Amino acid sequence: QVQLVESGGGLVQSGGSLRLSCIASGRTFYNYIMAWFRQAPGTERVFVAEISESGRNTRGVDSVKGRFTISRDNAQNTVYLQMNSLKPEDTAVYYCAAGRATRIPANGYDYWGQGTQVTVSS
Repeated sequence: QVQLVESGGGLVQSGGSLRLSCIASGRTFYNYIMAWFRQAPGTERVFVAEISESGRNTRGVDSVKGRFTISRDNAQNTVYLQMNSLKPEDTAVYYCAAGRATRIPANGYDYWGQGTQVTVSS
């Protein structure tokens, strides 16, 4: 069993930065691929970025490339999402998720956090 708790969301002006954190309980954090998803009001939850178990491999959607960076610290059981050059369209609830495979739909992930709100004002 893995429990995930996100933090770091908030209100920021367009062009600003935020760093989200997701702390995992349990001893098997390093066995999981970790991902960030986001969900804007009235829309589906969509993939943002993921990182491999070791942290060597990452991938993200085109809309965040060059602006968002996913990283992890397995010693601290934590995955991060550094978000720079934020835009109003980045406004959403951001969720971290733990899974066993890459390139899978949201319902394929094993564990989810409760989400953290990110609001970008124009």
